[in-house]
Amino acid sequence: MEISENLKLFFEEKKLDKITASSVADYLGISKTTLSNYINGDAYIPLNHLNKICNYFHISMDYLLGLSKVEVYSDNIELNSLDAKEIGNRLKNIRKSKKVTQEQVAKTIGVNKSSISRYENGESLILTICLYTFCKNYSVSSDYIIGKKDSI
Repeated sequence: MEISENLKLFFEEKKLDKITASSVADYLGISKTTLSNYINGDAYIPLNHLNKICNYFHISMDYLLGLSKVEVYSDNIELNSLDAKEIGNRLKNIRKSKKVTQEQVAKTIGVNKSSISRYENGESLILTICLYTFCKNYSVSSDYIIGKKDSI
């Protein structure tokens, strides 16, 4: 899974030791084991935890996901919480601008149409793997979608 590979590379670059890994886990409100599971690909990282890691290290989500080589965007905002309604609106607007249906998006990211509908209506927060796949396939910024920056 590419997300865990990117996380692993990032944490290796940062040369995280046990103390730092503990502080990251504490910041996320999770155990070091759970953090290790995210990094090793044994568990999917929830979008809110990915956002908090980006805040912790002051980096863009696109960079951490391997979608961009830009470590920090000039208009990057640190978000303490994610707004499912706003994320849904941005997903819907991008989908419409790309002239694709919910069914096409669902097939592309590997979910059913009702999941896309729930994401777009802000009824549930998009899964990290779905966001990553959406961004990769439609060439858009994850930071834009979650509201960390103003432009696609």
